[in-house]
Amino acid sequence: MTSSRSKPGAKIERPAPLLHAHSHDYSRLLKRWRAVAPTVGLAVEVFAKADGHPLLHLYSKKSPPDAPSVYFSAGIHGDEPASTEALLTWVERNSEIARRLKLRIFPCLNPWGLIHNKRSNADGLDLNRCYHHSSMPIVAKHRRLVLQSPYDLALILHEDYDALGAYLYETSPAKPHWGEQIIAAMSPHLPPDSRRRIDTSRAKDGIIRRKITSETMLEWPEAFLLHFHGATRVFTIETASEFHIDSRVEAHVAAIDAAIALLID
Repeated sequence: MTSSRSKPGAKIERPAPLLHAHSHDYSRLLKRWRAVAPTVGLAVEVFAKADGHPLLHLYSKKSPPDAPSVYFSAGIHGDEPASTEALLTWVERNSEIARRLKLRIFPCLNPWGLIHNKRSNADGLDLNRCYHHSSMPIVAKHRRLVLQSPYDLALILHEDYDALGAYLYETSPAKPHWGEQIIAAMSPHLPPDSRRRIDTSRAKDGIIRRKITSETMLEWPEAFLLHFHGATRVFTIETASEFHIDSRVEAHVAAIDAAIALLID
């Protein structure tokens, strides 16, 4: 009979430490954003409070006159921590590129959810189904800021527990399409989701494209607001929550890299 115990003196292999071990620590996230913001020319303001937690809005204080306008958001679902980690990681790694863009960033729209690892906010509401109206104060304040500017590119970062890999919604009809190149950039970290239907939409190689009307969903997600506001390109990027968080973060970072490269190429 073979013993399952290690032999005396045998070296025990330990797992590599997590790079993103504090992904649900909102106070740490705020400190990192406040530290990086001056290095990339970003102003920082608290645009609202949610359950006692400040909601940050960051925007370019000064950018070149012809700078492309880019919108980023993450963390509207608190159980999707790779989104908030990846957005911050990308900015930390790309200060030179970030200074060449006109940025508007919402680094975490649901801090209570992030802290408690919950999709919803403290009232049990899915904030990403509230953008068709302004009755919720936090969403109303967010909407007002979103609608202040046009956007050449909007990237909204998410995760999905049912996903088999990486996928995205390419909402706007602008051509040539960018979805294939973004998914290809993510593939070293996560495989493309192989499902032919994701939620209620047809998908191919991790890409969902569908015609959007105001009646497509009665309860609008954030992406619909950007779409109907006239953003030239809107992408909702999804990673699979069952994969390692470090891989998910890197997949999101790669998606941002690819989209920004296509924008400024």
